[in-house]
Amino acid sequence: MSLIDKIDEKYKSSIKEKDSNSINTLRLIRSAIKDKEISNRGKQETITDADVLSLLQNLVKQRKDSIEAFKKANRQDLIDKESLEISVIEKFLPKQKSDNEIKEIIENIIKENNLSSIKEMGKLMGIIKSDYAGVIDMGVAGKIAKSSLGK
Repeated sequence: MSLIDKIDEKYKSSIKEKDSNSINTLRLIRSAIKDKEISNRGKQETITDADVLSLLQNLVKQRKDSIEAFKKANRQDLIDKESLEISVIEKFLPKQKSDNEIKEIIENIIKENNLSSIKEMGKLMGIIKSDYAGVIDMGVAGKIAKSSLGK
C-alpha cells in the first residue's frame, strides 16, 4: 500500500470517527499531494512515496517555523493547533534518526567514500539524501556534515 493510499484510508476513517483535527490536517496533506501531482504533469507519471515523504517533511518544517513565530507573538492557541497538525503528519513519516545516529551515519559515509574537505559537502549530502530520505532531518545533517568535513 502506497503512502498516498495510507493517507486516504486515514482520511476516510477520520471522517467516520468525526475527528475534526485529523480531517483538516489530512485534507491539507491531500491538497498538497494534488498540487504536487499537477505540477509534475508532463514530467513523470505519478508521484512516488519519496516525493510524498519530502512533501510531508516540508509540511512539518513549515509548522515548526510557524510555532517559532507564534511563540514570539505569545499565541498559545495557534501553537497548540500547529502542534496537533505536526502530530497527525508525523504518523506518516518514518521514525527520525537522533542527532547522535545522524553523526555516526555521516562519519561512516565520510570514511567509506574518502571524503576529506568541505568542497565534497555536495557529494556527502547527495549520498545522505538518496540513502536516508525521510529518516534524517537534512537541516541537522547539513550542520553535522559541515562540522565533520570542516575539521
